[in-house]
Amino acid sequence: MTSKKLTGFLSERLDALKSQGLYNEIDPVEGANGPIIKVNGRELINLSSNNYLGLATDDRLKQVATKAISTHGVGAGAVRTINGTLDLHLKLEEKLAEFKGTEAAISYQSGFNCNMAAISAVMDKNDAILSDELNHASIIDGCRLSKAKIIRVNHSDMEDLRQKAKAAVESGQYNKIMIITDGVFSMDGDVAKLPEIVDIAEEFDLMTYVDDAHGSGVLGNGAGTVKHFGLQDRVDFQMGTLSKAIGVVGGYVAGKRDLIDWLKVQSRPFLFSTALTPADVAASTEAIDILMTSTELQNKLWENSDYLKKGLQQLGFDIGKSETPITPCILGDEKATQQFSKRLNEEGVYAKSIVFPTVPKGKGRVRNMPTAAHTKEMLDQALVVYERVGKELGII
Repeated sequence: MTSKKLTGFLSERLDALKSQGLYNEIDPVEGANGPIIKVNGRELINLSSNNYLGLATDDRLKQVATKAISTHGVGAGAVRTINGTLDLHLKLEEKLAEFKGTEAAISYQSGFNCNMAAISAVMDKNDAILSDELNHASIIDGCRLSKAKIIRVNHSDMEDLRQKAKAAVESGQYNKIMIITDGVFSMDGDVAKLPEIVDIAEEFDLMTYVDDAHGSGVLGNGAGTVKHFGLQDRVDFQMGTLSKAIGVVGGYVAGKRDLIDWLKVQSRPFLFSTALTPADVAASTEAIDILMTSTELQNKLWENSDYLKKGLQQLGFDIGKSETPITPCILGDEKATQQFSKRLNEEGVYAKSIVFPTVPKGKGRVRNMPTAAHTKEMLDQALVVYERVGKELGII
């Protein structure tokens, strides 16, 4: 018999979310997640994928993934510390370290797992973490899991960061202090002020941790935000994902060899969860090889990004202060945002609404993610739809 308490709790909360325009409908994609997708039997221009470089459907990755299945099977068969470490994992991690400009790297099952794993393996209740207020949910959860004192820092406010760093050090309460930030903030598309962050960290002898999920493959000739600023030797933790620009699934942390060795014996997702599949590892390695030998895909991504941004701005949409391909159209009101996204969908453009709790209340937006796989014709079609729906709903 189902608990009446549970039934009441779920019914009340779900009804409240729906009435506030905060309930997220999930639309299954029928086929590959490329620049054009099929949803409910309809073909739509896809502006919601994190597949920045189009590698999720790249034939080169599909070929090496298929080969890895034939030679290594469909699963790793165990956790990494028993006998789930395949030669493919070591090859990937060596390639990641070379890519990120570090001594070593460790791979995980997801980017979310990285932050849960690495932060809690190094920080504890006797430590403090200075965390940007707009950091990703996985950073927040990793910080909470560590039980360290979380000191919230105003977004990209270097004066606030410096004051709070100084106060934390001078309090004498903490054994270790870490500054943690996204490299690229996923909802607004702005870039962290890493040179200033690193200067503050070195002034007070603090650790630095950069979550570069949306920077890897996009900035720094593909190597990410840290490389973009030339800070490979001055950032302690470089976290990245294999699930966005790389086009596959998984995550990694790159840094000094002692750090990676410590994570291999202390980070719980590495110790207690089956390793990445052979196909995922082989495809990820191939993707990184592509990024290390050519900037063609990054150049196309930025070309498409600039084109879409310019078009939306000329139409009168508020795209915020994005410095990256992430292109929000900020509406504010949650219900209006949901309605706008729905009408775009009906007119042939899949651009998902983003509302609380992913962004603060009153900051609803439709987030557009142009990719290297889009053509100018696709983007032109999308802009026509944006203009028509924007005028219809009184947004522009």
